[in-house]
Formats: sequence, structure tokens, C-alpha cells
Amino acid sequence: MRKTLTATSFVLAAALLTGCGGGEEKPADAGKGGTPTAQESAKPEMAGGDAVDGGASHEVTIKVEGTGKSKVMYTLDDSDFAEVDLPWTKTATIAPRGAEREVGRLVIVTPGTMTAADGMLVAAGCSIMVDGKTVVENEGGKTGKPCSYKLK
Repeated sequence: MRKTLTATSFVLAAALLTGCGGGEEKPADAGKGGTPTAQESAKPEMAGGDAVDGGASHEVTIKVEGTGKSKVMYTLDDSDFAEVDLPWTKTATIAPRGAEREVGRLVIVTPGTMTAADGMLVAAGCSIMVDGKTVVENEGGKTGKPCSYKLK
């Protein structure tokens, strides 16, 4: 049952990421060997490689609580799926761009399972903080829901 719940969480998160990722802007030099244009290099750069074009930037921190190792899937300034040592934290400065200012930018963290003190597999807890304030927190345990937040 726990494996089914965890697998369902990952599939749901992947579906959300697939449906929301179509219109995302990427820096001009992402994945290319070229150099940025003079106009792009004049813009201030924020952590994570996002150029700020007049929008308010936010410091966003995602956390996965627990002990041991767990697989984590996340979307912050980039997207990744990795096995990490718990507790785990990742911080980025994000400035919503273009349409993201109106509809928001999805930040999500989906923790996998960890071994509890009694030896049972349970979902790790997660949280999202924006500018030092906790906006989403899931304790984990048997329910194991992902944490997601729409940043505007």
C-alpha cells in the first residue's frame, strides 16, 4: 500500500510538471555553447540563473525532513529527481517572468519514503518557505503528500 501511495504521488507530480512546463522561458544560453547577447548580459543575474526583468524576486527554500536516504523530485529554479541524505534543503532566488507574474510559477517537492524508528517505511515530510515564511508544510508519515505552492 505504501509503495502504491508513493508511486501515485510521483506519477501525480510528474503529470503536474508535464502539464505546467510547456510555456516556461529558458535563458538563451541554456544548453548551448553560445554567449548571451549584450541586452541579456546587462540584466542582473539571480541565483539559479534567472534574469530579473523588473519583477520582484523571492528567496524560496524547499525542505525534506527525516533521517537516512530518500528519493526527492522537485521543481524550483530547475527540476530534478535525486537520492539525497535527509534532512535535505535547497534554496533559490526566483523572479516570476512574463505570464508567471499573472498565473504564478509552480514550486513543488515530492519526497519519497524513509525508514521510521520502528523500521517501517513512511513518507518523508516536506515544506516550502518563501522569503523566510513557511507557506506549505506536510508532516509526512502514512499520508505522504507532496508540497506545492504557486509563486506569484
